[in-house]
Amino acid sequence: MANGPLSARFHDWALGEAHAGALGLAEVELENTGTVAWREAIRLSYHWLDNRGNPIVWDGLRTALPLVEPGERVRVAARVRAPIPPGRYRFSLDLVAEHRAWFSQLGGEPVFAEVDVLPRTGTPRLELPSFVEPAPDFAARVAAAHAEGYAVVAAAIEWGQRIGRRRPRALAPYEPGAGRIPNFPHPLLVPSVLEGITLERLPDLAGLPAFAAPDEEPWSYDGRIVLRLHPESRPHPGA
Repeated sequence: MANGPLSARFHDWALGEAHAGALGLAEVELENTGTVAWREAIRLSYHWLDNRGNPIVWDGLRTALPLVEPGERVRVAARVRAPIPPGRYRFSLDLVAEHRAWFSQLGGEPVFAEVDVLPRTGTPRLELPSFVEPAPDFAARVAAAHAEGYAVVAAAIEWGQRIGRRRPRALAPYEPGAGRIPNFPHPLLVPSVLEGITLERLPDLAGLPAFAAPDEEPWSYDGRIVLRLHPESRPHPGA
């Protein structure tokens, strides 16, 4: 049966070692087996699925392609972000005609591979003010969140009763809580950040270093991870 307008064949390809939440690369050679040229709207992407084929991440990062005429082959290096958390996944390459359809939905045959996604690695940095101390389980919880795939991990702020002042209103959203708050809308205070990641610095909040959440890297705010203001410290009241 003749191929339709949008059709592709994947030839040699290889995915580098995958670490949860981190960027990696896939080297891909593919051929335009359709009847129309691939122009700007045609891009290489991918899906991450579970062992039953259910999508965990359906809309992967896009990789632009050069103009590819029918019958031509092209080799590209595609950026791939691994899913969270670590574990075994099914990785699928696919092409997408933006705002129209995935090639696999048009009868194409995407390629699959079983991939063991490893824990994320890297050295975290934490700019801890002198008047703040981590809770006893802080280091273990932060390390676990980084290994799970989060490049940036932010904690709740505990306001000790012996400080002698009321908790500032600005710290109300940072009360310790039961767990993660997805899409936490407030600045991240004193976050733990993996090497190579740069955050936008914001004005200090209640005397604490504040940063904007990253746009691309996965991050987490978790009320179970706690930083405590040192009982004998006195941050400036107007900070």
